[in-house]
Amino acid sequence: MKNTISSIQVLDRAMALVGVLSRAPGPVSLTRLANDAGLHTASAHRILGALMAHGLIEKSGAGEYDLGVRWLEVGNRLRARLNIRQVAMPAMQQLAELTGETVNLIVRRGDEAVYVERVTGGQTMIQVVQVVGAHAPLHVTAVGKVFLAEDSASGVMGYAERTGLPAYTANTLTTLEKLRAELEVIRREQLAYDREEAELGVACIGAPIRDAEGKLVAGLSISAPADRHKPGWAEALKTTAAQTGAALGYLADV
Repeated sequence: MKNTISSIQVLDRAMALVGVLSRAPGPVSLTRLANDAGLHTASAHRILGALMAHGLIEKSGAGEYDLGVRWLEVGNRLRARLNIRQVAMPAMQQLAELTGETVNLIVRRGDEAVYVERVTGGQTMIQVVQVVGAHAPLHVTAVGKVFLAEDSASGVMGYAERTGLPAYTANTLTTLEKLRAELEVIRREQLAYDREEAELGVACIGAPIRDAEGKLVAGLSISAPADRHKPGWAEALKTTAAQTGAALGYLADV
């Protein structure tokens, strides 16, 4: 318990130093940093050294401290995640109009795929509508499989062990061998399918969205009754996902 409290105190002190630097107009001396953060100079110096090792703090030639470029990387990633819904919406609307079906924007949260935005098409018959905020295990959804395909072999095994790969329908992939085989195809094609694996009668196609650093940040999917799927949807979905990634700064290999 003592070690836990000590670790939390160090984190609190580190964030106090970062807070002082974030408010300062420029580099700050060690003495001022310590005073403004309410720390002893020796403690501030020790913590700043650890932050420097992680690129979070930089030291100038004059011996003053400033925020490191690592924060720019973190900020860019956060900005992309916060903006992705706004960026994706126009392309999602076009795809929904083209297909007449439901288009979903999905992110990963731990071992689940979470629906963060959706657009419904003009199909007058039965529609598949995923409620924003709904979630499902990764292995039963198309975009969830896209995220799993990004994991290492040990990561996929860890997911299988944690979840037990529960069956939602008779079509669900419930063995590690079958899941791994499908993930290999997804890595090659950058496209995934849910073949009535989460719900009988409903099928989905999923494609990845990458940010400026090439990181997989979300996925798009088309959900529709299985008997309404059309061959051309796959390429249209990949194009829409690529357009969204391009708007986030992703430059695909040519």
